[in-house]
Amino acid sequence: MEADEVSIREQNFHSQVREYTICFLLFAVLYIVSYFIITRYKRKADEQEDEDAIVNRISLFLSTFTLAVSAGAVLLLPFSIISNEILLSFPQNYYIQWLNGSLIHGLWNLASLFSNLCLFVLMPFAFFFLESEGFAGLKKGIRARILETLVMLILLALLILGIVWVASALIDNDAASMESLYDLWEYYLPYLYSCISLMGCLLLLLCTPVGLSRMFTVMGQLLVKPSILEDLDEQMYIITLEEEAIQRRLNGISSMVEYQTAELERELEKVKSKKTNLERRKKASAWERNLVYPAVMILLLIETSISVLLVALNILYLLVDETAMPKGSRGSGIGNASLSTFGFVGAALEIILIFYLMVSSVVGFYSLRFFENFTPRKDDTTMTKIIGNCVSILVLSSALPVMSRTLGITRFDLLGDFGRFNWLGNFYIVLSYNLLFAIMTTLCLVRKFTSAVREELLKALGLDKLHLSNNPRESETKPSANGHQKTL
Repeated sequence: MEADEVSIREQNFHSQVREYTICFLLFAVLYIVSYFIITRYKRKADEQEDEDAIVNRISLFLSTFTLAVSAGAVLLLPFSIISNEILLSFPQNYYIQWLNGSLIHGLWNLASLFSNLCLFVLMPFAFFFLESEGFAGLKKGIRARILETLVMLILLALLILGIVWVASALIDNDAASMESLYDLWEYYLPYLYSCISLMGCLLLLLCTPVGLSRMFTVMGQLLVKPSILEDLDEQMYIITLEEEAIQRRLNGISSMVEYQTAELERELEKVKSKKTNLERRKKASAWERNLVYPAVMILLLIETSISVLLVALNILYLLVDETAMPKGSRGSGIGNASLSTFGFVGAALEIILIFYLMVSSVVGFYSLRFFENFTPRKDDTTMTKIIGNCVSILVLSSALPVMSRTLGITRFDLLGDFGRFNWLGNFYIVLSYNLLFAIMTTLCLVRKFTSAVREELLKALGLDKLHLSNNPRESETKPSANGHQKTL
């Protein structure tokens, strides 16, 4: 008996070491990729080993860690879905014995733990540490800045504690719920993270429909459109003449007229950008122009239609079946049953839709007017803006598994703390979320595909000069001949 117990303990020890090693390797890959992404957008600073450089480097490492956690949260649900199908297809394969339910549950728990750590500790520390200068009267240096940062974190924790306490008292005013707030680890942090997750899902509800309609425009800018009834050589000739004319005007303007020079330089940049696009369209092959662009547009339309259809079916399931609730469903375990009606093909479709929704939500996030200036720029993004972008992406990515399960994109159960959110058991919140997503996505798509018809109607009625179409390109100010701007 003792030998059997020792053998079991050894097996458990080796399995835990193997799981932690796999988690570490996966996170190391995500960390390296995240580091290259952030350094691509980070503003290049002087190579001096001063105090600010050390602070920037520490904030850079913390931001990279947060972005890696965000990437892990995005990959969490697809990895779990594909692992379930692999274990179901090859249950006795020796080479995939490392892929088991314990590893999947561990990844979900680590993703929840690191998301809390980044959201409530690391990112506030990075921001306050970057903005700190040390208290007055103390010797300036790294220690003074760390002391100020810690004090700010304590004050922020007290503020959040008071806000959550008041919210809990307003929503559920009983002695049991108030006493449970004293349990910091078991109740308070999960309750706080549940509120953050709800905010993230609401942000996804706002960003994803906008992004789904915006994806057609973004892919249209990245791909080469078919040149139907267009003479590219003539357009190239006209653009070249415009560029030469603006260049002659720039050379003839006196340096004293600064506002005219700035206007002409901006106009010259626009003309050069148009010229670059025309050159790219001329160099593109016939296959790229006439096959790739229509195929990508049709693929985007199919994915968007399937997403809306799945949400509509999930609404019907919610009305007739209680097990469709994300919190009420309990699966049979990893590798025991397929979660899709179509097996491996259905699982692959779910993974594609999850990635498509995440990309659309990011595109929609940066397309909103409130976050337009938040968009990172290559080699010209401050560290403060990088921290803000990392926090935003972390909130979106952490809410992605919850949104995918709530909308019925997948039937995979939420594991770990992701399935303990209080609001997931509320039927009216889940049903309202599905209805709002379907309605907002449909309205955004209808508005997108009818924009050309609306513009033609406005032109026919003579109202195109009043900028009623809400097209940002039409509402731009245009410089007049004397350099002044004409606006409505």
